[in-house]
Amino acid sequence: MSDQIKHECGVAFIRLRKPLSYYQKKYGTALYGLNKLYLLMEKQHNRGQDGAGVATIKLDIEPGKRYISRHRSMASNAVADIFEYIQKKFAEIQKEMPEKMADAEWLKEHVSFTGEVLLGHLRYGTHGKNSIESCHPFLRQNNWMTRNLVIAGNFNMTNVDELLQQLYDLGQHPKEKADTVTVLEKIGHFIDTEVQGLFDQYKREGLDDNAEISKLIANDMDVAKILRKSAKNWDGGYTIAGILGHGDAFVMRDPVGIRPAYYFYNDEIVVAASERPALQTAFNIPAEEIREIKPGHALIVKKNGDVSEDMFSEPVEKKSCSFERIYFSRGSDAAIYRERKQLGRLLCPQILDAVGNDIKNTVFSYIPNTAEVAFYGMVEGVHKYIKQYQRERLLNREDKISEEELSEVLALAPRVEKIAIKDVKLRTFITQDADRSEMVAHVYDTTYGLIKKGTDKLVVLDDSIVRGTTLKQSILKILDRLGPVKVVVVSSAPQIRYPDCYGIDMSRMGEFVAFEAAISLLREQGKENIIADVYQKCKESAKLPKEEVVNYVKAIYEPFTDQEISDRIAKIITPKEIKAEVKVLYQTLDNLHKACPDHLGDWYFSGDYPTPGGNKVVNRAFVNWMEGKNQRAYM
Repeated sequence: MSDQIKHECGVAFIRLRKPLSYYQKKYGTALYGLNKLYLLMEKQHNRGQDGAGVATIKLDIEPGKRYISRHRSMASNAVADIFEYIQKKFAEIQKEMPEKMADAEWLKEHVSFTGEVLLGHLRYGTHGKNSIESCHPFLRQNNWMTRNLVIAGNFNMTNVDELLQQLYDLGQHPKEKADTVTVLEKIGHFIDTEVQGLFDQYKREGLDDNAEISKLIANDMDVAKILRKSAKNWDGGYTIAGILGHGDAFVMRDPVGIRPAYYFYNDEIVVAASERPALQTAFNIPAEEIREIKPGHALIVKKNGDVSEDMFSEPVEKKSCSFERIYFSRGSDAAIYRERKQLGRLLCPQILDAVGNDIKNTVFSYIPNTAEVAFYGMVEGVHKYIKQYQRERLLNREDKISEEELSEVLALAPRVEKIAIKDVKLRTFITQDADRSEMVAHVYDTTYGLIKKGTDKLVVLDDSIVRGTTLKQSILKILDRLGPVKVVVVSSAPQIRYPDCYGIDMSRMGEFVAFEAAISLLREQGKENIIADVYQKCKESAKLPKEEVVNYVKAIYEPFTDQEISDRIAKIITPKEIKAEVKVLYQTLDNLHKACPDHLGDWYFSGDYPTPGGNKVVNRAFVNWMEGKNQRAYM
């Protein structure tokens, strides 16, 4: 998208179901798991480039030896940096004792990161929290093996205050007010409870050998029960992966299915990731063999290798995040590719109407590259219109058509061009805002000579328009230099009207150009009373439990049609100095649902939040905007 937004994050999980020696013999390396983890993370680098982390756990290690390894990085290429750090350990062995590289048992005993359970994470640093401490995986340590916990996830909770209070009530004192710490400690608490309960049970049964009891606990721990208790009051979107110190592991997905999670297993491996194509590529798995973790369920892998998918929370109506399909996830997923093309096709009637069906004098293009697949669909839609036009033109004639006219009809085709190419990110020491804006205006290079000045219209497709800043400061200015009479800016996503609170960095009302447009129209039409009324209701709703709160911000948009807001957006983003007429078109909600029928989560477009906490967040976000507080409306 031309206005970049960030989201958290990407998860990669691998459990080796055979001894390391098996992989040494079959694949020629005991580092099979590490190699695959690297590939699985690299194939999801689109999900996080501000930091990364890796953790591994070794199974059945003797007391006194380290069995948990973790390394995190905030380097510019964090994944490569982490694996270079790990690789150095093996490079030294290869140099000093090359024969040991073929000894899987020796490697496991003497070298870190040679565990059978591996967890990787890629992070986008949102809300200014960019530090090594913010990078996953997080570790909760204990001298009891079964009480250790490593977690990493793609998640955001809306009710952190409420969850923290529950921890306080348990007598805990969390070191930070963040959902990551809250989740870690919440799961950790119920792990402690489970371990202690089993310990007491075995003592009552007459067992005195504590070492033997520890082994029984590791075997008998009910991971699904732990997750059920931990997640009982969570309100948010999440995919969370975790490993307990003795080797049990899980990947859990929220009851609404907001955040994505996929898995595959056979007799050698159990693997899970945030994106299906990453699994396909890293392990050469056909798409039909990869399963989606069901909402409210957890993939659980016991220490002995047993695999199950257990329900930990009653699923509700599935509302998977549609932004994953429009923008975030890699377009190499076959289903996502089809959906994005369909989004482009469904825009064609609006686009053709905006250019007066004047195909001959219209150039079609797209900005940025993430809109490319939707653009292909749009072009297919234009081709379909042209074929229908040609058919009607030829069949409806009563007289004989001339060769010249026939050639003209058959020659009609969409003029598809690469109008703008994004240059490298411009970095500058210039601090004055005016000068910086001038630099921003040169982020894109244009292709000259393709537009007939004073005649052609130009259609540019974007996958979404959030703030409109880049369009106003850069794109429209450079497109106007080409001399089109009209620029039609098209978004394959609907208008973004409301904040997200489930992991996407869109949390402030004032960031949305659609909101700015609606407020502008209300003020212009003397309807400031609506703004005041919404503010009052939002303030009062803060006193209510989240289950009783409704989204009052919807009233801001109700007086206007979608097109009225789009037209005002066009006015807002159009620089005063440009000559071309600017028209803005957005995808409709109905067409979004037609294109992505299995991913109906659309709260940032519709205001229909899938969890009670969402309504509380949107109202708080409006209050923050009214009171001039530039902060997000949740932890």
